[in-house]
Amino acid sequence: MDGDWARPVVHWEIVARDSAAQASFYRQLFHWEIADGAFMEVPAGLGGPEPGPGGHIRTGDEPAVVLYVQVGDLRATLVRAGELGGRITSDPIDLPDGPTVAFITDPEGNAVGLVQQ
Repeated sequence: MDGDWARPVVHWEIVARDSAAQASFYRQLFHWEIADGAFMEVPAGLGGPEPGPGGHIRTGDEPAVVLYVQVGDLRATLVRAGELGGRITSDPIDLPDGPTVAFITDPEGNAVGLVQQ
């Protein structure tokens, strides 16, 4: 496909055994506006990278898809995630020449990266 361009991530999905509880967790943790119904739409947030989110591929023990969400106060978000039923899986890490990140799992065990704004 000569002349084509790199294709951006344009959508993501969280699959949950209890979608109402998951929606409540993400509403409260990240202030997402999440619709009701069988497909609980989550509109794009403000202040994200343009023209869309980038990503990476890495080697790991288990296959996974991880959301990375920008937060205003990393340590406060870690505390709030625990209060809402999530689990902290790493303390903040200062990446070389990059942001500070930390990781949690949501109440159903999905990994989420938190990126200091």
